[in-house]
Amino acid sequence: MSTPTRRNRLDEEESPYLRQHADNPVNWQPWDEQALETAREHDVPIFLSIGYSACHWCHVMEEESFADEDVAEVLNEEFVPIKVDREERPDVDSIYMTVAQLVTGRGGWPLSAWLTPQGKPFYIGTYFPKEAKRGQPGFLDVLEQLTTSWEQDRDEVENRAQQWTDAAKDRLEETPDSVAAADPPSSEVLRTAADAALRSADRQHGGFGSGGPKFPQPSRLHVLARAYDRTGREQYLEVLEESLDAMAEGGLYDHVGGGFHRYCVDEDWTVPHFEKMLYDNASIPRAFLAGYQLTGEERYAEIVEETLEFVDRELTHEEGGFFSTLDAQSEDPETGEREEGAFYVWTPAEVHDAVSDEKTADLFCDRYDITESGNFEGTNQPNRVRSIANLAEEYALEERDVEQRLETAREQLFEVRESRPRPNRDEKVLASWNGMLIDTCAEAALVLGDDEYAELAVDALEFVREQLWDEDEGRLARRYKDGDVAVDGYLEDYAFLARGALRCYEATGAVEHLAFALELARTIETEFWDEARGTLYFTPESGESLVTRPQELDDQSTPSATGVAVETLLALDSFAREDFETIASTVLETHANRIEANALQHASLCLAADRLEAGALEVTVAADELPEEWRDRFAESYHPDRLFARRPPAEDGLEAWLERLDLSEEPPIWAGRTARDDEPTLYVCRDRTCSPPTHDVEDALEWLGESELNAESTENGSDEPESPF
Repeated sequence: MSTPTRRNRLDEEESPYLRQHADNPVNWQPWDEQALETAREHDVPIFLSIGYSACHWCHVMEEESFADEDVAEVLNEEFVPIKVDREERPDVDSIYMTVAQLVTGRGGWPLSAWLTPQGKPFYIGTYFPKEAKRGQPGFLDVLEQLTTSWEQDRDEVENRAQQWTDAAKDRLEETPDSVAAADPPSSEVLRTAADAALRSADRQHGGFGSGGPKFPQPSRLHVLARAYDRTGREQYLEVLEESLDAMAEGGLYDHVGGGFHRYCVDEDWTVPHFEKMLYDNASIPRAFLAGYQLTGEERYAEIVEETLEFVDRELTHEEGGFFSTLDAQSEDPETGEREEGAFYVWTPAEVHDAVSDEKTADLFCDRYDITESGNFEGTNQPNRVRSIANLAEEYALEERDVEQRLETAREQLFEVRESRPRPNRDEKVLASWNGMLIDTCAEAALVLGDDEYAELAVDALEFVREQLWDEDEGRLARRYKDGDVAVDGYLEDYAFLARGALRCYEATGAVEHLAFALELARTIETEFWDEARGTLYFTPESGESLVTRPQELDDQSTPSATGVAVETLLALDSFAREDFETIASTVLETHANRIEANALQHASLCLAADRLEAGALEVTVAADELPEEWRDRFAESYHPDRLFARRPPAEDGLEAWLERLDLSEEPPIWAGRTARDDEPTLYVCRDRTCSPPTHDVEDALEWLGESELNAESTENGSDEPESPF
């Protein structure tokens, strides 16, 4: 049965990705009850297309197929075509991407899925060319075959759809029958994950895996950093540094304007896929902060500073909050054609035209491998291939002079680049991605000692809270765009934002941010925690019912929502009246076998398991302000589970703050920890064992070092620490 005439409804949506398809002849519908009811009422299949605004192959498929009248006619007559922005609806994306990976062994975007009217998938793939080529079936052929199958082999289609749905449910909802069957994984899973990272490391080019494409893997880098801190095994640090250096020196990094692209298409990090995602520019600098603390290498701090400058300049809403993406393509204003990477690449002639001094232009070309042959379609994505010392020797210059000339060239190239057609910007403000960047900015303020980063974090936190948080209902929306708020928040929205709010409290001492983090955590308990099954679901209990209710246990392009939630609940347990630690511990117990079987795939949950076993490192400060020396000394060393807790003075209305925190008495992390002798006083506690109160940060650090040494000795079962390897 053909569907009745409908119109394309995407012009009513705020998502830039959906609006890109509002002029297609395809009668696209958003994922809503109206579209789903149309499919059920007329008993016709759904064609579901999932993508995002910065997706290159999404644009290609639009130009080839969705803008084509012949394709549109078939889609409109035989299907209910639905468009989904995966950044707005990660729940829908998670379900059907899981099916794609189970059925085809791979995934990616655009994701193309054909569903029964009840939403059960019966055919799935990614990009389809309009006509068959290079072994790929043509999109029109697929539509014709599926139309025939739906009309003539309905029972077979329905049977396949049920089998695939059951498989997705098994994968996404899987929990053991008995929650209490296992203990939480020990810190050993952290070492297991780190060893797996070593085995997958590309020791020649940096990063992980052989061949291309090469993706940044921030969660793996955090596993290596923490495992090195716990064990002292040098190989962990070596692979961490090799990966950080490869990402910083190669084409993944924008050497002219700062910030990171999505991934590189080759194994040696030369040519990127040019889109820039907010989450990458939050999570990658966070790994560089860890590298900076472990090594003291200023080059890592510089990458963080340049990346946050890029975010502030190009991805920040004027009222606070951070936009989502920059497209990979730029549109030529004269021809209207879109070209990938055009904003970022250079020829030697363009460099010499932009840079006023010829010798300086030559230096830049040599430093960044700008050649006539090029590395990307006859042009060049800058890659840092020559050292300052090497260039100084060749050009008979002082190293300082070389550095100054290169910075002058970069500034002049940046100015010229600003006049080029710019990539489109997706101006959605997403709660979860903002939470990631807020966390990074606040941590940068603590580690680098720059309060401007804390201001950037707080501005964004307050914007997201004002626009997306319903305080009366205790509910968080996911997306803000031009005044429009939409989509119920998912676990990642609550967890990532709670972590960012907690970090803002650490960086500023403002208890209001701590209160917000606790409010978010309490909603995690009421909306996402399933006590009977011992797990945290990705979608809220009160949310839309889909064909399955997913969990997010794996680390993918962003950290596992469950892993971040568990680690954040453990941190907040020090302040809460609720027993957040039991929730966190139970989740780890529930999934212990799965984590232990594939530790690296569950990197964030491994980090959470390590935090649970090690116990919190509480650094309670009883002072009006955190003394700069104290902050600097703690910033100099790597303490991944450090928790700065500034205790509000009683004379500043402590009772009012306790009421705001929904507490009847001081939490243990504050109780009795007051300023002594009217001086700033420091208390350091590891796993409920505390140092004496002190006014001297060196005394506190000495106690901490001794306590960690003793803990390691106890773990190894001897008086002397030894490597477990």
